[in-house]
Amino acid sequence: MKTLKDKRFDFVDSSTLDSDLVVRPNISYWKDAWRRLKKNPVAMGALFVLIAIILLAIFAPIVRDLDYQTVVTQKKNLSPSGEFWWGTDAMGRDLFTRVWIGTRISISIAIIATIIVIVIGCLYGGIAAYIGGVVDEVMMRIVEVLNSIPYLIITLLILVVLGNGYFQLMLALCLTAWTSTARMIRGQILQLRESEYVLAAEALGASPLRIILKHLLPNTIGLIILDVASTIPSVIVSETILSFLGLGLNIPVFSLGSLLSAGQQAMAFYPYQLLFPTVILCLLILSFNVLGDGLRDALDPKLRQ
Repeated sequence: MKTLKDKRFDFVDSSTLDSDLVVRPNISYWKDAWRRLKKNPVAMGALFVLIAIILLAIFAPIVRDLDYQTVVTQKKNLSPSGEFWWGTDAMGRDLFTRVWIGTRISISIAIIATIIVIVIGCLYGGIAAYIGGVVDEVMMRIVEVLNSIPYLIITLLILVVLGNGYFQLMLALCLTAWTSTARMIRGQILQLRESEYVLAAEALGASPLRIILKHLLPNTIGLIILDVASTIPSVIVSETILSFLGLGLNIPVFSLGSLLSAGQQAMAFYPYQLLFPTVILCLLILSFNVLGDGLRDALDPKLRQ
């Protein structure tokens, strides 16, 4: 019998091996999610585009350092050139700077509104699911009543009665948007509240609020991240629609919706005034939606191998 001399094949004494030894390294949930997200080229491309837009919204106006508010009638409606990269608007203001300032304001409004929506929805849904019983029934009936009223009607009523402004716009965007988050968190916590660690915390005398904040909500962080990724673009769209209709921020504050409204009026003769803010808005919303789809696939525990 020919002896096998290849070093790749060695005889191992089974008596010296630990049967409990884990050969494959243990990968945490978040590292595995990031690994699978990096394998999705479309989602990573959307992430890079989103980062680029945010960086340009922050630093592009600083780099250009042009006055984007003063009216200069001698330079109104100029086509894109070396001096004005994206041309000027009907008031002679640099359109490149105004588009990125408007993008910055739209993103900041969306992020702040999303944080408010997520916080209210998580606390509301968590309390309803954990307490249960009559409290849960009453709280869910309130959610159903709010959902039965058309969102646009509530928003228009708030802005017509209270007027335009940052606070009024934020109130209109957040008043009913938290209900979907509350329903989602409630359904997840209903599954988690019978877990052993929750029962152990109750036996140790932990308060319901501590159990919700310390044990239940952290275990829904994957769903919360997905909800954030889907809420931000929807808030941007809602804010853009309201600003386009003239129900957004007060002048001189403006957003992408305000620029779209102004560009639409000059579209026939100066299409670039509508083209540039439209392209940025489409890229922004598309990037958030594609990244949200990638995060959903990466954070789904059923897809872990």
